[in-house]
This record gives sequence, structure tokens and C-alpha cells, in this order.
Amino acid sequence: MDEEPEEITNLVGREVYSNNGVFVGEVEDLRLNLDAEVVNGLAVTALNPELFDDVVTGKKGVVVPYRWVRSVGDVVLINDVVERLEERVEQPE
Repeated sequence: MDEEPEEITNLVGREVYSNNGVFVGEVEDLRLNLDAEVVNGLAVTALNPELFDDVVTGKKGVVVPYRWVRSVGDVVLINDVVERLEERVEQPE
């Protein structure tokens, strides 16, 4: 039984969780590469303050690279967001 492919706009409004089950935020928009016809990233808002308050100041959200996405279903699962975020904060610029 062949299923119709989902439209990428169906991602908007889905909750985003790390693969460890930590709530990250909610998909508000998509970053697209129209020439290659691929999704480059997810614009995530309604961020989990425990993850982002120390890092994201004065911004409405973050863009999560689409390569971090592990699976899409009722929610979007992404790889190790907490560990990746902590590593970036600890590295001096």
C-alpha cells in the first residue's frame, strides 16, 4: 500500500525533542535550499528555557541543522542537542 508523501509544511507546529527525550522547542518555519530542493534547517521557537536561556539572549529562536534530525513522526527527534549546545558554550571564541 503506497502512502502519499507528506508536505514539508506539515513539520510546522511539531514539537522537537532530543533523542534523550528532552523538549527542545517547536518548529515555526523551515530553512530551504530551493536550488537543491532540500530542507537545510528547522527554525525552532518556544524554546526550552533550561537549554537556551544562558545561550540565546534577545532572540526568538534557533535554527537547527536538518542533518541533526533523526526522525519525523508526531514529533521531531534530533541528535544530542544538549551535548552539542554545551560543547559550543564551553569552547572559547
